[in-house]
Amino acid sequence: MEFTYTLADIDTIAKKLLPHLHCKVLIFKGGMGFGKTTLIKALVRALGSTDNVSSPTFSLVNSYEGTNDKIYHFDFYRIKNEEEAFDIGFEEYLYSGDWCFIEWAEKVEKYLPDTYTTVELIQIDKNHRKLVVSN
Repeated sequence: MEFTYTLADIDTIAKKLLPHLHCKVLIFKGGMGFGKTTLIKALVRALGSTDNVSSPTFSLVNSYEGTNDKIYHFDFYRIKNEEEAFDIGFEEYLYSGDWCFIEWAEKVEKYLPDTYTTVELIQIDKNHRKLVVSN
């Protein structure tokens, strides 16, 4: 499934995306500055959270309260090895039944569950992105 959007459409795209997801573990792929965190912010809002969403680059994980579920946002950009993810209890989050949004998941591949959704962001130009979603 694919969506093309601008930043002005991000909340609408997040709401359209949610019903098409077959699991609650999502990995986000895309280059630095492609809008992964911005999309995650919109998804957190679409899940009913009013929390202030920020990138967990230094904390590795931030948690938010949605209407019906907890939401965990991971950013593994700065980790040096997979054990850093293990040390924060990453596997426990993955199997909690709550939403897990993961940036830079390639750094923690050995801990990923068998089933997850990949959300790839492709920059078309300065203002347009394409989402390619694989369940």
